[in-house]
Amino acid sequence: MKNYEIVVVGGGPAGVTLSKMLGKKYNMAVIRPENYSMIYCALPYAIEGLIDNEKTFKSDSLVTDAGVDLIRDKVTKIKGDRTLELEKGEPISFEKLIIATGTVPFIPPIPGSELEGVSGFKTEDDLLWIQEKISKDINDAVVVGAGAIGIELSQALAFKGMNVHLVDMADSVLPNMIDKEMALELQYEMSNKGVNFVPNSRVVELKGDKFVEEVVMDSGKVIKFPKSKDGKQTGIIVFAVGTKPVIPTIEGMDIEVERDGIIVNSKMETNVKDIYAVGDCVQFHSGIDGKVLSGKLATNAVPMAKILGFNLLGQNREYKGFYNGAATKVGKYFVGGTGFSEKTAIQRGFEVVCGYSEVTTKFPIMPTKKNKKMKLVVDKNTHRVLGAQIVSGEPVVGRVDLLTYSIQKKSTVEDLTELSYASQPHQSFYPAANLVVLASEDVLKKLKK
Repeated sequence: MKNYEIVVVGGGPAGVTLSKMLGKKYNMAVIRPENYSMIYCALPYAIEGLIDNEKTFKSDSLVTDAGVDLIRDKVTKIKGDRTLELEKGEPISFEKLIIATGTVPFIPPIPGSELEGVSGFKTEDDLLWIQEKISKDINDAVVVGAGAIGIELSQALAFKGMNVHLVDMADSVLPNMIDKEMALELQYEMSNKGVNFVPNSRVVELKGDKFVEEVVMDSGKVIKFPKSKDGKQTGIIVFAVGTKPVIPTIEGMDIEVERDGIIVNSKMETNVKDIYAVGDCVQFHSGIDGKVLSGKLATNAVPMAKILGFNLLGQNREYKGFYNGAATKVGKYFVGGTGFSEKTAIQRGFEVVCGYSEVTTKFPIMPTKKNKKMKLVVDKNTHRVLGAQIVSGEPVVGRVDLLTYSIQKKSTVEDLTELSYASQPHQSFYPAANLVVLASEDVLKKLKK
């Protein structure tokens, strides 16, 4: 039986990050059942045809060039004697184990969910399945979940000529990223791109004999796929309503697990010595209020893996929590959000004041200028910045990162009014005004009333 100092179960962003950090220092293996480690957020663009499928595959050399053994197999059991049973290969043993098994798409157990034409959207198999359906001239699709992945997939399917309905329980798109008033023009844009948004609706049943023919919602609305003269399938339904953590079978070790994943401390340690967990399979808390918050993002998995990697190299670091800075693209608009939306902040017990601003992406005199607007969410009692949202005609990730950092550092709205910023005709509004400062000043005016 081969023994490793460190074994990582899972080959996603966390597993790759740990390989690059630790592969030269430890006798180490990464176990991955999938053919490839995928760039999940690129899958909609492969559906659209903007990139080839192969562009969504990460190179195995990211792991192997670091001196790490890449084992393509599935762990069937983690045993108390520090051995791993594999589906195909011989068992291996470990001194330290890192669980980075990620998540799988959640498909609600509703009547009809077993019918042909139902899928999640995260894996290579999901990608190939959708592409196969498109190639067979299936023209109708229902996408459930109006988060970033659902929106990006809906746009891709519409681009391929499909009649697309996007269904969500919320009353606006991107409900976990931006508030309703920031989403309205995005919904108009999606409609112009051929995506029919169905808000305030939950899918409760799928009907059909062999494959899905009708999608039934709690609102009473029914989406019917067209009847085919030869009885063939004409529509598909893809659930993008979230994921559930993959928890491997663990024998003889009572590792603490809750609804959103494996419980770890700020050093990514489980309650069992020498067993760690990072990434989407972990349940952790918000860096803002310390309460449990879902954070199934690669941009959370990588920092968690880095904290663990640094500590295994002898440092003493702690992971502070999720801030969930994220971005997407809706037609001609670039959208980003970080921290809590106004709705989420109120749900978590904050009394908030919100500020707004709107400028252009370049000097207004420049011919290629586009509009850019922002919403800032602030705690009324402490003046601490809780969240921010931006909708723009140009990319917003840099500004979202700045605002995430301000939230991480517990900045107040007064701090943001003092932001020192740059200005240039091709890259910003006039020096007299800045998007962040204007929104902050708007909050202060409301606080003084």
